[in-house]
Amino acid sequence: MLHRRPFCLLGMALLAACTTPGSDLPPLPDATVSAYRLGPEDQLRITVFNDPQLNGEFRVSDSGNIALPLVGSIRAAGRTTSEVERAIVAEMRRQSLYRDPSVAVQVVTYRPIFVLGMVERGGQFPYQPGMTVLTGVALAGGFNYRAIRDYVSVTRVGPEGRPVEYRAGREALLQPGDTVTVFERRF
Repeated sequence: MLHRRPFCLLGMALLAACTTPGSDLPPLPDATVSAYRLGPEDQLRITVFNDPQLNGEFRVSDSGNIALPLVGSIRAAGRTTSEVERAIVAEMRRQSLYRDPSVAVQVVTYRPIFVLGMVERGGQFPYQPGMTVLTGVALAGGFNYRAIRDYVSVTRVGPEGRPVEYRAGREALLQPGDTVTVFERRF
């Protein structure tokens, strides 16, 4: 009876070693068609019609704001470009800068993605709309010889502002700010 216990423990350890990394992660939710929510490091082009002095490119700060000349600080993180347009218009009216301002906000550069793990050259890469896990890995030089190639981990900031880790296939759509981790396979 005492001799079976070490074998049981050894068997459980071997089973744990055989599980594949990331297999316990929840699947990445399917991408839904919704307006893009801005975040820190997004670069915006803001056009104020009839006043070229206020036109320009502005980066969303780490605190989630953009600083506009004359207008001041406007909250951008978590908002769509349309919501930022309305916030700028409202602030211009509040300060009596214009009676009927017209503002356009456009994303020039999205916040980057990060690719880590078993790739040739991990790091930070520019995001492009429609980017998949596979295109992100390709930017990082591709999978290295030790990589699990069927799925990865994608860490994404959730609606509550906290990062959540998911399991994702090669064709899963990425979002700006995602971190892709390619797992190491066990031989």
